[in-house]
Order: sequence, then structure tokens, then C-alpha cells
Amino acid sequence: MIIDICHSGIVDAELIADLSQKTFFDTFAPYNSKEDMEKFLKEQFNKEALMKEVGDMRNIFFLAYVGKEVVGYLKLREGKSMKEFNGEPSLEIARIYTLHKMIGKGIGSALMKKSIYVARKSNKKLIWLGVWKENKTAIDFYKRWGFEIFGEQEFLLGNDLQKDWLMKREV
Repeated sequence: MIIDICHSGIVDAELIADLSQKTFFDTFAPYNSKEDMEKFLKEQFNKEALMKEVGDMRNIFFLAYVGKEVVGYLKLREGKSMKEFNGEPSLEIARIYTLHKMIGKGIGSALMKKSIYVARKSNKKLIWLGVWKENKTAIDFYKRWGFEIFGEQEFLLGNDLQKDWLMKREV
């Protein structure tokens, strides 16, 4: 299977917003209440807010294609750093998602390779992300890529205050 990773921009904002909502819902709805998911998707992760993110210069988006089908996406974010990095330049993987039917087919790995490539090309020393502590599949994936836990942060999903691990690796 050939996976193409293409840089995306404002022209793809609606596609990215729709894909963001679908992959987030498919990933987390089975583990959260219907009310919390609905509130989050309506108030924090709505289509308009997601489309606006695509136009933010600090964000870099990539779409993963198999043939003509969009099967995943990546959002990298510049400018946010952690005190634990001691000033080392870093890049955040803000989102990396694959359609459920494509999990295990190399899409996530292709997106991760792109993340590391972009970090190296822009002279970053670290790449980092936040992941829900209950998402064992994602945590195991990140560990296979050399990420290590260095802290935690809170994440509000609807009315449910959850904990995320913060993970990093050198590039």
C-alpha cells in the first residue's frame, strides 16, 4: 500500500475539520459519556474552531492519502515549549489520527516519520505530545517510536477533567 503524506493548508480546512471530528469521536466515544463527547464536539472541537486552526501560522497540517482517499492527518504546532526542555527548541505533535479502518496499516508510522522529518528540518532538538493516560494503544505506539513520559497535563473533555501523559523524544 502506498501512503502519500501531503502538506495541507487553508484550502483543506473543511476536510481537516471533518476528519478531526470523525477520528476524535471514533477514538474516544467508546470510553466517554455521550454527554461529555457531545459537549466537547459542540463547544471546544466544533467545525468552525477546527477550520480556524488551519489558518493559524503556528500550526502545520499534513493529510495522509491512500490513493485518493484521505485516511489520516497530522497537526504539528510551533511555539509551545515546556520548562522541562530547558530552552531546547521543540515541536509539538498536537494531533496524529488515522481512520479506524486504517489502524495497523502504517498510516500512523508514515505520519510519525513526517513529524520527525519536519522537526529535524526545522532544527528542533525535541518532539513532544500529550496523550490520554487511558489510551494504551497510542502510548504503546509512541513508546515504540522512542517517546518517554516526562510529565502530565489536564484535558477537559466536556465536563470530565482527564489526565494526559506528556511524552517526548530527541530528534
